[in-house]
Amino acid sequence: MTPSIKRACGDCTLCCKVMAIEALAKPAGSWCRHCKPGQGCAIYAEHPAECASFSCLWLVNDLLDERWKPSRSKLVLTTSEDGIEVRCDPGSPNAWRREPYASEIRAWAVEGERNDMTVVVIAGQRVILVTPEREFDLGSVGPDDRIVRELEGGRDGEQRGSEWARFGRERTVGSAHCVRLRTRSR
Repeated sequence: MTPSIKRACGDCTLCCKVMAIEALAKPAGSWCRHCKPGQGCAIYAEHPAECASFSCLWLVNDLLDERWKPSRSKLVLTTSEDGIEVRCDPGSPNAWRREPYASEIRAWAVEGERNDMTVVVIAGQRVILVTPEREFDLGSVGPDDRIVRELEGGRDGEQRGSEWARFGRERTVGSAHCVRLRTRSR
């Protein structure tokens, strides 16, 4: 990503609500006790390293216009090893379904399929995998769970498969809770 020189958080503090902060034992989906919504962090000079190093995609990607500012869209966009995560404000769990967001998220899913990347929407504890053809509501996916996506029938008829370890450390296959999705490629 190309850093944006002209953007700053300003009055946006949504990441302080949607992101988990391990150093503060703050779960995702609740306000950080140090956040002053719309103003900033009360312990900014001493805030944890994970907060200091965090930048949402709106801050660092000039391709996302003002509509994508989290305080306006109610969405915090982040990247993972596997693709893009769209984190919804718990007070607006369907914000990602509004336009222009829904169309752009679907376009990212199309591009992601070509580049072996995922697009997931996180609304509270619910995780939704967005693909070009449809959405897979995975329900609650814990930090130790593993999502496996299997593609059947490649474009030339051969079997294809992709696997992603998501949301924290990967357990061994024997003890992991696996969510298996089967989709047919064209």
